[in-house]
Formats: sequence, C-alpha cells, structure tokens
Amino acid sequence: MYNSSKLQLKAPWGVVWMPLYEYFCQPCNGIFEELRPMREATEPVPCPQCYKDAARIMPTSFSAFTFRDGYPRRIPDDNQFYHLGKKVTKPITSARPNEHPEVNKPQPRKRKLKGEITEIQDMQVAAAKGDLVDWYGNTVRPREVPKMVDDGRILRKGTPQSDPLA
Repeated sequence: MYNSSKLQLKAPWGVVWMPLYEYFCQPCNGIFEELRPMREATEPVPCPQCYKDAARIMPTSFSAFTFRDGYPRRIPDDNQFYHLGKKVTKPITSARPNEHPEVNKPQPRKRKLKGEITEIQDMQVAAAKGDLVDWYGNTVRPREVPKMVDDGRILRKGTPQSDPLA
C-alpha cells in the first residue's frame, strides 16, 4: 500500500505524475491500486486476480499533512513539535541542535538549608580566630570557607602546622 496519492512515472517526454486510485473487485472480494490518468479514473479496471471489471472506491487509507512554521505536520495538528522523540511546544531556536530548553531543562542551584548556613558561619568565626584548618593542616581564611564547603573539602578544628600567611 502506497502512502502518497500520486506517483511519478518516467516518460520519453519527461516526468509524468499520475494519481493512485483504489478499486474493489466484487467477484474475488479484493481491493487493489492502479495508477491511472485522471480522465480514466471513473472507468472500470480489470482485476489483476480474476480479470473482471472492478469499480473505483474511496481510498481505504491515506496520509494527510500540512506545513506549519516550515515543518511538515500531520492532520489534525495538535500544535506540538517533536524534539528527539519528545513533544515540545516550540521549535528549537538556540544554536545547540540537540538541546531543547523544554527537554534539557537546566538544574536549579541547590539551596543551602538553615543548618548548613549557620554551620558555615560558625566555621568562618573559627577561621577568623585561627582555629580552622583543612585536611592537610593548612590555614583557612574566613572568606574561603563557603567555597571549600561547596567543593567538598574537609575542614576541621585545629591549629595550623605551618602558617604560610605569616
């Protein structure tokens, strides 16, 4: 079964487009398709099985589409687009071809809890007094504490082994 309603035929004088029609043969109860000029569409066609005349019927299946925003769309159109197999509401407009803002949503920054904020503030107070060191025993400055905590570095109370700041 062909999906297009017209097929292209090569002729000595150029390309000819002929419509594809469906016919029903009552003696053998069969449906078949035939490429015919439009002027011969209503005339009966011999069945390829039993060679008896078959009448033209309305198409049993077809595919219809239209174009919207330069993209082929099925009818009925649900105003959705597809990006890598997922439905989205807008076509992609960014310079990154495989990333769509609706599919590849950026992760929001993780917000710190109240207890984490007070813990960082306590560490900054300890660092200002000189009682906070990193895993290797190096001095930690108060303004470096939030970044070191975000990076996952281990900070502990203690006195520095060597003070490179002095």
